[in-house]
Amino acid sequence: MSEFYSEKDVQREVTDLEGKSATAARLFDIRRLIGGLFVVYGVIVTIAGLTASDADIDKAEGVNINLWTGLGMLALGVFFLVWLKLRPVAPPPPGAAAEEKGE
Repeated sequence: MSEFYSEKDVQREVTDLEGKSATAARLFDIRRLIGGLFVVYGVIVTIAGLTASDADIDKAEGVNINLWTGLGMLALGVFFLVWLKLRPVAPPPPGAAAEEKGE
């Protein structure tokens, strides 16, 4: 015995899938990944810079390179996360999928 779906059921299913797709696009936005990684690595490198010995600083000709690099990475990571917060991915307008298929 086969089941028949009405046009309304199919349209509701398509709408649900489009909503899930938009949610996945926002979740895996590349800005979130890049920003998160830069913040994590920036914290690690900044801690390494704060705990650097005099010998480590002398190797870099008197510049605490780990501290400055870590702070730069933190700034870049925060920039990406703020950008994501201020300009989130806009969901596609309703019917955009039908227009792309040429219907």
